[in-house]
Amino acid sequence: MKKLFLLTAIAGVFAFSNVSAQKVKGSKLGLGVDFAVPVGGLSDGYKFGYGGSLLFQTPIAEKLNFTASAGYLNLVGKNAQYLSFGSNGVYTKEYQVPNAGVVPVKIGARYFIAQNFYAGAEIGAAFMTGDGGGTAFAYSPNIGFELPLANKNSIDLGIRYEGWSKESSVGFFGLKAAYNFGL
Repeated sequence: MKKLFLLTAIAGVFAFSNVSAQKVKGSKLGLGVDFAVPVGGLSDGYKFGYGGSLLFQTPIAEKLNFTASAGYLNLVGKNAQYLSFGSNGVYTKEYQVPNAGVVPVKIGARYFIAQNFYAGAEIGAAFMTGDGGGTAFAYSPNIGFELPLANKNSIDLGIRYEGWSKESSVGFFGLKAAYNFGL
């Protein structure tokens, strides 16, 4: 049983190294699932976020791709407390922060550092969908890995920090898993 496990593991390593040795080239359209972990001021009102995104990328130089992305992120509100002053003294009230929807639209670049590992950055706008939400400047440095598949397709796994600046700045750390279709 141990020999079978060892042979399977060795075969898996060779298969993975053969697949990752393939180059991911050409224009791609990625369909992704996104998760957000709010930090700083954003974490005061929101627990986490989830959503989806589309990312188009096309080569503009060797190892450098232009990117354009759009998506939707739903931020899940927390229970919050505030102090209230009444005739009987000071007491605490609780309320539910409502969920917030955000539509980020960004452009940027992705540079392939090694084989299929990349670092990138995007800038654009984040449109808040709720009452009085408005628009904020969005910026997002990111890193990730594209695992090549057949027919110019790939799986894209990435992490990023995304910040939104309007009157103040808020942000989150995001995880993305996407399927890229070769065009």
